[in-house]
Amino acid sequence: MLKHHVNLLIIGYGNTLRRDDGVGVNVAEAVAELDLPGVRTITRHQLVPELAEPVSQAHAVVFVDADVKTKGEAVLNPIEPTANAQILAHAVDPRSLLTLSKQMYGRCPKAWTLSIPVQDMGFGDGLSPLAEAGRSLAVKLILNLAQKPVSTEQKT
Repeated sequence: MLKHHVNLLIIGYGNTLRRDDGVGVNVAEAVAELDLPGVRTITRHQLVPELAEPVSQAHAVVFVDADVKTKGEAVLNPIEPTANAQILAHAVDPRSLLTLSKQMYGRCPKAWTLSIPVQDMGFGDGLSPLAEAGRSLAVKLILNLAQKPVSTEQKT
């Protein structure tokens, strides 16, 4: 039986060499600096199947990424596993990663995507004002989640 010592897992992903695309990584790094009890952060260039294990060990997980389709403010949306995990060239999406966690480790935590609106995906570093505003709101949303008790009830 795996130990579930992580209350909230934050996975920030994106390409930090493509300006706003790195905002998910930036959010996860900002949360890590806060050193919140029970909160673990992971940063990646992209989601990979190997993340199924840490996902399975958390009570709840938030996948943080840039989203050119999101308008307005950063949006936190609950997600469920897919019917089948779809793995393409070693990359997976958040819902497929939940499915892998369930299939491989018998556990699927509560989960959300945190989509941050962006405008500049060009080469370079630093965030646009839109992504920076989304980053600030995303950290606040994560702080709010971290302060709420997360049910330990597993999905089946």
